[in-house]
Amino acid sequence: MRTEQEMMQLIMQTAQQDERIRAVVLNGSRANPNVEKDMFQDFDIVYVVKNMASFTSDHTWVDIFGDRIMMQMPEEKVTPPPENKGHFVYLMQFIDGNRLDLTLIPEEKLALFQPFNSLSMLLMDKDQLIGNLPPTSEKDYYIQRPSEQEFADVCNEFWWICLNIGKGLWRKEITYTMFMYEQINRNVLMQMIDWHIGVKTNFSASSGKLGKYYPTYLDKQDWENYMKTYSGGNDFEQIWQALFTMCQLFTRLSKHVAHTLDFAFPHEDITNVTMYLRRIRELSNHA
Repeated sequence: MRTEQEMMQLIMQTAQQDERIRAVVLNGSRANPNVEKDMFQDFDIVYVVKNMASFTSDHTWVDIFGDRIMMQMPEEKVTPPPENKGHFVYLMQFIDGNRLDLTLIPEEKLALFQPFNSLSMLLMDKDQLIGNLPPTSEKDYYIQRPSEQEFADVCNEFWWICLNIGKGLWRKEITYTMFMYEQINRNVLMQMIDWHIGVKTNFSASSGKLGKYYPTYLDKQDWENYMKTYSGGNDFEQIWQALFTMCQLFTRLSKHVAHTLDFAFPHEDITNVTMYLRRIRELSNHA
């Protein structure tokens, strides 16, 4: 596996030798001083370029970065649809284990992509197109304080989707149930966890990508309960148990957020939905 130094030397040497490449920015985890390094960290690189078409008309130019397992080009896909902002992205996984996420931004559209986020480090600027960037930090990724309406909406969504999950469990419709549970309510729960962490840290911390730092910020018991919200396959009884654990955790964390931020708390919804779920769980299959 090529070392970090070898990869960065290749990235920078390519930019130095190609007159079309005018600036280089490093962003993501390798620009984050708080992230522990490991071999799976991506190289998130931005090249600001002249004559974009000369790059995208023949993609073989990226072969210079090494032998690949595969590559993805989101701007050439139909599903999901491309962003169509004028940039072009190459996502490359190499045989040696390294990964390069390379974004090309045309010089004439640079203003559309500025300011760069707080985890951006300027590595090269041949024409002073970008100017100085501040020292990297996680500030752009800090959890944001919710409004009372946002808090109420998230609570409402969680308890409403619980009704759908209960219905799916009684019908034994595993695909519907797990979609509601994992694709919708999991995300709603994670939003509440973020706000809980936010009030604990005065909204001066990041929970990391997809909750990466939850074990750091959650109390031991809350983390253990969160882990229990992951159910076991298609065992409906285990899903019921995981659902009630999820409800209890959501209730505790949302109560903490509401109390700290002086928001109204939906006691009635929680009581009604919990009673309803317990009743559904006890119903016979032929009710």
